[in-house]
Parts: sequence; structure tokens; C-alpha cells
Amino acid sequence: MMHTNWRACKDWSDLNIPLTTTSDEASKQFDAVLTQYVGWYEEDSVGGIDNSINKMIEADPDFVLGHVMKNGLELSSLCKNIYANEELRENIICMVDKATKQHITTREKKHVSAVNLWAEGELKKACEVWEDILIEHPTDMLAVKFAHDCYYCLSHHHQMRDSIARILPFWNRSMPLYGYLLGMHAFGLEETCLYNEAKKQAERALEINRHDAWATHAMAHVYEMTGTYDEGIKFMSRTENDWKICGMTSCHNYWHYGLFYIEKGEFGEALGLFEKEIGRRAFKSKSTSEIANSVSYLYRLRLEGVPVIEKFKDVNSLCAFHYDDHALGFLDTCYMMACLGANDRDSAKRLTDSIREFLSDAKGNTCTYESMKSVGSDLCEALIAFEDGQFDKAVDIIYPKRYQIVNLGGSNAQRDVINLFLIQAALKSEEKRHVNLAKMLIYERKSLKENSPLTDRLIAKLVTV
Repeated sequence: MMHTNWRACKDWSDLNIPLTTTSDEASKQFDAVLTQYVGWYEEDSVGGIDNSINKMIEADPDFVLGHVMKNGLELSSLCKNIYANEELRENIICMVDKATKQHITTREKKHVSAVNLWAEGELKKACEVWEDILIEHPTDMLAVKFAHDCYYCLSHHHQMRDSIARILPFWNRSMPLYGYLLGMHAFGLEETCLYNEAKKQAERALEINRHDAWATHAMAHVYEMTGTYDEGIKFMSRTENDWKICGMTSCHNYWHYGLFYIEKGEFGEALGLFEKEIGRRAFKSKSTSEIANSVSYLYRLRLEGVPVIEKFKDVNSLCAFHYDDHALGFLDTCYMMACLGANDRDSAKRLTDSIREFLSDAKGNTCTYESMKSVGSDLCEALIAFEDGQFDKAVDIIYPKRYQIVNLGGSNAQRDVINLFLIQAALKSEEKRHVNLAKMLIYERKSLKENSPLTDRLIAKLVTV
């Protein structure tokens, strides 16, 4: 799929991004971990990403940037934090301690600082440090990727786009991982509504490497946001064998694949994909992002009137392990959707209490605290009101804050489930002003996705209210 001629110490020095280690094996395993992380796949020749991490640390236990990589990947899983996970907390302390006791480069010191900030929930400040690294070392892919992922969590779409645009001229096609950089740029372009440019950049990335699942992901977003669902289905079907081998993001790509069917009202096909791919992969990996994929997917079907309570019960059993994580606002709201979709009010109360406690002591992920305090907690309350048949209350809670929902993190396509929830609440409300609001919101959605069958179904509902 990608290069397996892993880079030794001298290779990194020649690129002006030296590693402070004398172990070529540690250096090569660092490259193997980085490549798998950027490519969202497991490389069989090195035994996968976890095995590569273990070999990297075994080869040089004092390799600071190796510990930076290891801890950053733990944080990127969005299910661990230093306040609830003692092992991660000790690993961060160990990383900082090793950095202070060695003569390492300024760049590496900044990497340590950035991951330490990330661990403390200061994602914005961490991104500032990675951007500072890139000013001097624009080919440092670790800084590029960590910043890209954190911008995604923060829904800082313009920063995600521009971070790549600034460094692209310093790269060329002969450099390892260059194609992935184009795919990352394509996603930033798409999230800032530059759909034609995004499609072109994703196509360039896929010409270099057809297995680039993130570039495929960017293309799926373009088809979703432009309302070209038939083309999206054809594209995902035609390329499925290329991207499904990238296990770390294939579930999300299947999620996009299924959204096209939901939009078209082909619920049998959508349920088939859930059972065969989306739900199955979430249960196998137990990844929080894949759990959220499953929840939001089922919630969309539920809003369409498709009976999915039994499937919700299965997924909700996975969510129960993460009520106290508070790693990302969007995840917390998905967990609430799962509780309610499964009609599990005890779990909904437990999650509500956990959110309330999290907000009361202000300890943990700073960015999640801010987003949950400003809008996430209110959204969970609105979701509960909707389940109680208090549709007017649900609308009154969330409509004034709808433009703050972006702070919960994720992509434009992911957060669309909340737009659909608000429209459905307004349609069901007995308040005439809310019915009028529903009409306005539906026409707003129509202007953004002119060819959306889902929007047309909502317009048809206006006749009956």
C-alpha cells in the first residue's frame, strides 16, 4: 500500500527532521507507526500499529519522540484522559521526565509540550505548538497529523484546511506520505465548502494511492454535501475493495456509504450496511468514533420512522463504558442518543449526572468542558425533552444555540443529525411558531442540498402539519 522501506536515523536527518535516538530500529519503527497512523491501516509486515509501537519503545526505551507518538495515539482514540486513566497519566509524566533529562532538539521539546497540552485538554494550545513546529519544519508529518486530528475534534475547519495549504509547497511527490497530505487537504477544503477544489485534490491523492481511505472519505463528504447521492453510491461501490482494508477508518467510510441510502429513503439498503459493516465493525473495535458512527446512523433512521430499538440496545451496551470519558462533546451527545434510542432511562440519568459532575468541577478536557457547558448539556436536555413528547421545549432549548453546535466537534456531515433532530422537533411541536420555524429550516436545507430526497420528504410532511 505504501512504502515499507522504513527510514533510519540518517534518513530523518537528511530531511531536516532528526530523531534523538541512535537506534535505527527505533527510527524505522517510528516511521512504520507514523505511516500506519497517517494511512489509517495496519501494515501486516510489521504486525500492525500496536506491535510497531512496542518494537519502537523496546528498541530504545528513552526515545522521547517515540513516547510522544505513543501517547498521542492514545489520546487520539478519544476514550482516555489523564484524569480518569492512571496508566496514561503515568505515561505522560514519564514522557516529560525523559525529555527533561536528555539533550533533545527544540522541535522534539515542542512535540512533548504539545502532547502534554493535549493530555490536559488544551487542544487549541497544542495546535499552536504544532503550527510553530511546522514554521521551521514543514515536512514534519507527525506535527501535521496531530494538528489535523485535533482541528477535526475542535471543528476548526479553516485551520484544518490552511494548516496543510501552508506546507504543501515544501513537499513533493517523491516524498513518503505526500499523497496522504493531499487527501488531508481535500477534507479541509470540503469542510469549508470548497467542493470542486476538494474533489480535485482528493482525485490527485487517489491517483497516487488508490488505498488512501482519507481521500476517499473526503470524496464521500463532497458527494454528501452536494446532494449527488447516486454518484456517491457508485463511487463507494466501485472503490470499496481499495478502502475497506484501511481498518481504522473503513467503518466511517461505510457510514458515509450508508448515508447516501438514508438520504434516498432506501432504508433496507441502509440497514443492510449497518448490519454487515458499520455495527459489526463498531462491535469488533469498540472504538468510540465507530460507536458514535453507529449511534448517529441509527438515530437518523429512527427520525425517519424506521424501527431500530433492538439495534440501539446493542450499541448502547458499548456506550455504557464511556459515560465518564467526556473526551469530545459530539461523543457525549451520541451516547445520550443511544440511551434514549434504547429506551434506557436509567443510563440516560447516569450520563446526565456524569455530565453535570464533569461541568461542576471543571477538571478534564478543557475544550470538551467549554463545548458541553455552552451547548452540549443543553442538547442532551433537548433530546430528553423530545423523548418525553415535549417538542416545544426541545425546540426552545436548542434553536437559540444551533450555531454553537459546531463547537461539539466532528464534521459538517456528522452534525447534520442535530439539524434533522431540530427540524423533527419543530414539526411535532404544537406551537404554530415552531411549525413555521420548521418550514424555514427545511427550506434552508433545501437551498444547501437542492437535490436531497430527504429534504423533499420533510417538505411533504409540511402538508400534514
